[in-house]
Amino acid sequence: MTAVPGASAWVRAMPLVFVLIWSTGFIVAKYGLPHAPPLGFLAWRYVFSIACFLIWIFLSGAQWPHHLSQWWHLAVTGVLMHASYLGGVWFAVEHGMGSGLAALIVGLQPVLTAVWVSRIEGGAVSRTQWLGLLLGFGGLLLVLWRKLMVGTEVSVLTVSATVFSLLAITAGTLYQKRHLRDTDARTANVIQLAAALIVTLPLTWLESEPIAWNAPFIAAMAWAVLALTLGGSSLLYVLIQRGAATSVTSLFYLVPPTTAIMAWLLFDEMITLTTLLGTAVTALGVALVVRSPRAKNA
Repeated sequence: MTAVPGASAWVRAMPLVFVLIWSTGFIVAKYGLPHAPPLGFLAWRYVFSIACFLIWIFLSGAQWPHHLSQWWHLAVTGVLMHASYLGGVWFAVEHGMGSGLAALIVGLQPVLTAVWVSRIEGGAVSRTQWLGLLLGFGGLLLVLWRKLMVGTEVSVLTVSATVFSLLAITAGTLYQKRHLRDTDARTANVIQLAAALIVTLPLTWLESEPIAWNAPFIAAMAWAVLALTLGGSSLLYVLIQRGAATSVTSLFYLVPPTTAIMAWLLFDEMITLTTLLGTAVTALGVALVVRSPRAKNA
């Protein structure tokens, strides 16, 4: 799937909309995790998301992949980008890691992607892109440096889980860009979510905490399904198919600062001058990566 001249305003707005939606993931965790164990929440999220996508597919007549190999590749990306990434982050947050620190660790994804593209695949990551990646990381540190100073959030268990999530979503993004051809995002998501559910469901048996089907849980689940999965995951799939791997993953640099601003608006959490400065530096870094001429070849 390639971008065409004169793309619509919606296509041009996709990256911004994706960042705004994806940033709410940690807000949902704050609402949902007090009422359900992480893997149990995610398993139900996959079930409801699959049901919604199937209704959407039925009404729209979306086409399923024609080749078995594409089904396999979609299943692999589903395990990496849904079961592994989300499972690791939610597990870490449930066991004491702050959402900001988890976002910071996962925010290293663009750096790993750029290293892979330049060193392993022989792609060209320009000096401007490297500068953008460094600025983005520096901006994240400015926003979240206080989290790094608080040792109570850090343990071998939580750091390992979050690093696992980082590696999983990086591998999933690169795998999808390399192996998947043009496929309808709706049917692709059903296959990915089904694979994630198959992996996640047996692990829920290890959790003893029951799910409280109350209003906060239902609201968090509804947003996770309708906005994050149907909206965010579909946008991510389309963006990866349309753009360069380095450019798309650089958008994740904007997620932690955006999440911090949302937490300030929704929960009255303190936002400092350091947060504002870090957000500006991060945005500059992303702009350098995305607008670099060589980004299209990454």
